[in-house]
Amino acid sequence: MALHPQGHSPLMLLFFVRLLACLPLSWLQAGGRLIGLLIYCFPGRYRRRLQANARRAGFDSPAFFRRAAAESGAMILETPKIWWRTSQCLTLTHSDQESVVQDALADGRGVLYLTPHLGCFEIAGRHLTRHGPLTAMFRPSRSPVLDAVIATARGMPNLHTVPTNRHGVREFVRALKRGEAVGMLPDQVPREGDGLWLPFFGDYALTVTLPARLALQTGVAVILSAGERLPRGRGWRIHYLRLPDPLPQTPEALTLAINQAMETLIRRFPEQYLWSYNRYKQPDDAPPPPED
Repeated sequence: MALHPQGHSPLMLLFFVRLLACLPLSWLQAGGRLIGLLIYCFPGRYRRRLQANARRAGFDSPAFFRRAAAESGAMILETPKIWWRTSQCLTLTHSDQESVVQDALADGRGVLYLTPHLGCFEIAGRHLTRHGPLTAMFRPSRSPVLDAVIATARGMPNLHTVPTNRHGVREFVRALKRGEAVGMLPDQVPREGDGLWLPFFGDYALTVTLPARLALQTGVAVILSAGERLPRGRGWRIHYLRLPDPLPQTPEALTLAINQAMETLIRRFPEQYLWSYNRYKQPDDAPPPPED
């Protein structure tokens, strides 16, 4: 009997990641760090990009590069545990800054959470659902197989996911006007030219303006969040950083303020930022960056 790869691949991948989720968190993170270091040892684009981006921020130590590569591996391998053992992982998640969120929600005007590629952004979003409903925006991958697995993993009470398109933006606006919370990644390179060239760690990076436009349209609070990975599988510490009111009143000024707040948050535990992400690329449909 012939097998149909397109039908069986998602099931096989789903079985494998569910199997990984059964392993202890400390094992997954340790194994991920080892894999991350091994990949970093091979010369290539990944290694060069990690080093170049970290140097932009002033981190020029070979030991720092190795730690950053190890933490990237830990981030990947801990994800199945968070997806399919969410309740167990949330018991290992805490924050001593919850008053930042509570004060913002008490205003009753909605909250825009911005979670950069720092630490464990998957657990940060799940932790935020403890405060109420959260609508999160995600960018579909280029792999239908991977998307099928992710779709089965991201569903949980109080968490509603929407794609990065006009439908998703409309859902965001509706949630914010209801006084609820929404969340998105603020450091993804925007597509279709929807962005501004603004400084990020000293170099111009094409920066998405959607968070700023949403905040200015709805008048909500803006809070950056990130989940710091603790050593030896002890869990995660959630960090918050709220942009002070009144917010800058133009999309460009507010987007720049968001970039500056991201830099501040990243410097709290810089080894856990995803330095290998191609943050400074220039999409084909984007205007050229400004002259220095």
